[in-house]
Amino acid sequence: PKAAKVLQPGNHGTTFGGNPLAMRAGVETIAIMEEEKLLENATKVGEHLKAVLHKALTGVDGYVEVRGQGLMIGLELSVPCGELITRSAVEAGLLLSVTADTVIRLVPALTLTTAEADEIAAKLVPLVKTFLAEKKA
Repeated sequence: PKAAKVLQPGNHGTTFGGNPLAMRAGVETIAIMEEEKLLENATKVGEHLKAVLHKALTGVDGYVEVRGQGLMIGLELSVPCGELITRSAVEAGLLLSVTADTVIRLVPALTLTTAEADEIAAKLVPLVKTFLAEKKA
């Protein structure tokens, strides 16, 4: 068995660090999220965005799937796609990340609207199609 790693100073960090001010900020953040129904919005808009992406990319060679929960969305391709981040996505005004080498990760704000989700899809779908066509050629 592998020895347990000993926690050393600098190994652990936290956003809401446990002090009274940070704890109060955390409580208020949760209260605002509940009042503004941000989780419900994330579920609704996330399902919409996943459906739009799936419909637009179904049948495109190199598209694997779109998955996620709420507004944490992964768009999986069959080829490594990290260069999309540095090349065309930035030029199109999209802030993306790639995980597992082949998954475009979208994690927009919980306040995203359906119209904004459509704008993301309108920018992202052509980029993905062009990228996959170039990879195929």
